[in-house]
Amino acid sequence: MIEILNARQLHHARSAGAIVGATLQELRERVTVGVNLLEIDEWARQLIEKAGAQSCYVDYAPSFGNGPFGHYICTAMNDAVLHGMPHDYALQSGDLLTLDLAVLKNGIAADAAISFIVGADDSDTTVSGGSAEDAALIAVTQRALAAGIEVARAGNRIGDISFAIGAVLTDAGYLVNTEFGGHGIGTTMHGDPHVANIGRPGRGYTLRPGLLLALEPWVMADTDVLITDPDGWTLRSATGCRTAHTEHTIAITDDDAEILTVAR
Repeated sequence: MIEILNARQLHHARSAGAIVGATLQELRERVTVGVNLLEIDEWARQLIEKAGAQSCYVDYAPSFGNGPFGHYICTAMNDAVLHGMPHDYALQSGDLLTLDLAVLKNGIAADAAISFIVGADDSDTTVSGGSAEDAALIAVTQRALAAGIEVARAGNRIGDISFAIGAVLTDAGYLVNTEFGGHGIGTTMHGDPHVANIGRPGRGYTLRPGLLLALEPWVMADTDVLITDPDGWTLRSATGCRTAHTEHTIAITDDDAEILTVAR
């Protein structure tokens, strides 16, 4: 079902989005070499509860997972790109880590993801184990997300967003997987419409004010084929190549899209 939110629900969406944005920012600042993925999960739990929100993940049991997820954040690392289940691993310098977080506040959800190189700051991606190729992966997902947001306005169509995202990814030489992409969001974390990371302009649902979308370009360095870990959740590149994933929840308005999942 496609949800169109009213003014009160949009107010709650902004609150949920601000929590997601602030939580990811704080986690990014806390994550250093030696931090365990399970520590990150516990920090996420504490920050979500402190904000008076609820996790969208801990009890989540969709058909594509080995359900319930049982954790508060997704921690996909290196060749893992989606639904990364936190486990007992101490991060090393140069690991490429994606944190994906969704929360519910006052009945409305927000969802976002960031990728970064462990041990590097925003101006330095040359840490031991990191590479220019890793930085390029992250950057292309960020550019693709920006391109999708740019065309996400009332009167345009879902296909316009998919085309904009896909053009950035393919122009950079990457293959695009269509099994998982962006999605509608509102009273539930995952709803219609599906927003593929590649598509044709002028196709699909016409965007309307009040529609919330979680746009999430993700890419693997040399493949578009995923494999699933024995944990039943973590999705990895079939070739073992590195991956990256960037996501924001946005609200369609009469003008430019409003990005909800930024720290305020």
